[in-house]
Amino acid sequence: MPQQGINVLALLKGNERYVFLYDDRSIEQVLQTIGRYAADPELSFTWYDAAVLSQRVRKLMADATATDIAPSAGSDEPTHNRIRRSAA
Repeated sequence: MPQQGINVLALLKGNERYVFLYDDRSIEQVLQTIGRYAADPELSFTWYDAAVLSQRVRKLMADATATDIAPSAGSDEPTHNRIRRSAA
């Protein structure tokens, strides 16, 4: 049975921390949340921040797809990252 990984995406802005935890089935929801944060004038989260983090989400998704397809050295099993992290 395949393991479901948790993706961790973080943005550190001065004293503020924006941390997003999501699984591979929740990519659209995290992208929508990032957009809502950028649209909120009460947050310091900008559209630039949203663009950078959205790009990271898509890159993590592409990397995970490539990693899951490629077998590990000396193994017939696909490689799975249990937790993938990205910090902007």
